[in-house]
Amino acid sequence: MQTSPKKTNSAGIHIYHQHKPVQEIIDSYTHYKLSQKQSYSFNDSSSQGTNNVSYETSKRDQFYTLESSQGFIDFDSPSSASVSSSSNNRSNPFLSPQVSHSHSSNYTNGSPISVHSTDNGNYELKHKLKELEISLLGPESDIVDSSQCCSKGSSSSSHQQGEYNWSQIEEMIPKLDLKDVLIKCAQAVSDGDFQTALAFMNNVLGKMVSVCGLPIQRLGAYMLEGLRARLESSGSVIYKALKCEEPTSKELMSYMHILYQVCPYWKFAYLTSNVVICEAMQNESRIHIIDFQIAQGTQWLLLMQALARRPGGSPFIRVTGIDDSQSSHARGGGLDIVGKRLSDYAKSCGVPFEFHSVAMYGCEVEQKDLVVQHGEALAVNFPFALHHMPDESVSTENHRDRLLRLVKSLSPKVVILVEQESNTNTSPFFNRFVETMSYYTAMFESIDVALPRNDKKRISAEQHCVARDIVNMIACEGGERVERHELFGKWRARFSMAGFVPLPLSPSVIDSVRSLLNEFDENYRLEHIDVVIYLAWKSRAMCTSSAWRCY
Repeated sequence: MQTSPKKTNSAGIHIYHQHKPVQEIIDSYTHYKLSQKQSYSFNDSSSQGTNNVSYETSKRDQFYTLESSQGFIDFDSPSSASVSSSSNNRSNPFLSPQVSHSHSSNYTNGSPISVHSTDNGNYELKHKLKELEISLLGPESDIVDSSQCCSKGSSSSSHQQGEYNWSQIEEMIPKLDLKDVLIKCAQAVSDGDFQTALAFMNNVLGKMVSVCGLPIQRLGAYMLEGLRARLESSGSVIYKALKCEEPTSKELMSYMHILYQVCPYWKFAYLTSNVVICEAMQNESRIHIIDFQIAQGTQWLLLMQALARRPGGSPFIRVTGIDDSQSSHARGGGLDIVGKRLSDYAKSCGVPFEFHSVAMYGCEVEQKDLVVQHGEALAVNFPFALHHMPDESVSTENHRDRLLRLVKSLSPKVVILVEQESNTNTSPFFNRFVETMSYYTAMFESIDVALPRNDKKRISAEQHCVARDIVNMIACEGGERVERHELFGKWRARFSMAGFVPLPLSPSVIDSVRSLLNEFDENYRLEHIDVVIYLAWKSRAMCTSSAWRCY
């Protein structure tokens, strides 16, 4: 899923309201499910927080592998981490029938958030950690011994620790809370107390995490790798080294397909985009779709099936697919593979079709690359793609806003945005670490209900499709960090400044997603607030979908 400048990266549809164009999508989905074994059906998961990644060891690069690896966090504000050490006393009105959406105090920047006492949460955590320190280190634990500070940096915190009794801590590992230990270690890294951080990693965390354990243990394994990489200043080395050379491209697509099938995140993106486009283009005879993350192009198979059943015949469809080298590897070849598959499928459906490839990173795209023609109704699709574009905090070029202005200049009829609902773009390291833990705890929990913990395919899917994102967010800074999520409120501001207004989503879009979620665990939730729909796991918003038009 990664799309980074000059760096290596990586729906099913049901509906209740039987509006004419949308009904065609339903029929197409039914046909698609019945024909998945045909030659035109190929695995695809688009990409939401996923990558294709293999861990390689190299003495030259000196980065860590997962060989050492053996509740829930709420926020009062997306920009300020408030951590609760207990997962049993949460109060979050998100998606609750009792929530009155007219009260904006329950939302920050357009995103539903948890409501509880920040002071109490911080107090509980600090108190718990202080008890741990006193019990393990003795009452002198607050004494700072600057001579023990690692030569790589010094702490600005007055709570830098002296010598820990690590033997005692190891004995207490079964009673320790993994989230608390991860946070304690991240705080030590943030404070520059590298000696303590290393000891936590080597003596405690390495014995608590496991790639085949509980969701938090699996997540902890990858967060530990991120902390190690950050401590060694090797985050960018790891990120560049994970080039997906192993496993093979066929296996990679299998891993991606596993997550595509067991989680609704990518189907949510496909579904909402397809229904919106189908409705917006109901009376158009020539349609041009620009896809900023084409992946395998599976999404457009479903749309072609729907449009092929239009009364009077299918409109002409042209797809411009934007790609990167990581997707190319996972596919086993370049965009010509996508173009041929889509063209062959269109021919079988009787759909006039043309494919245009743009083999470059999204942030490198310019108007001349898109070849927009007169008389076409244009739809632009941003499926979990815009958060990879560097913004004003990274580069004066600000490709994130530049691309939106570029798209606006093309006068599209509709623009679809699907993004992770997370705040990691400009957050400082520690806040970003806690936010990453919150978001991916929910994701790993949602995977856990669908696949056994000892399932080797699940382990591979998480390792090859999720771990790299986590390492990047924890270990990298500046231009090396390409995982830069923003909350919907921030995206709304960016779109508004670029000259767009939100396009209200029809009941067809909402009902189709609700129907889709019937195929998954009951803990997946949907909420329609104003002009955006949120997909959540329990009380944690995971991603949003919205549509936009020029004003």
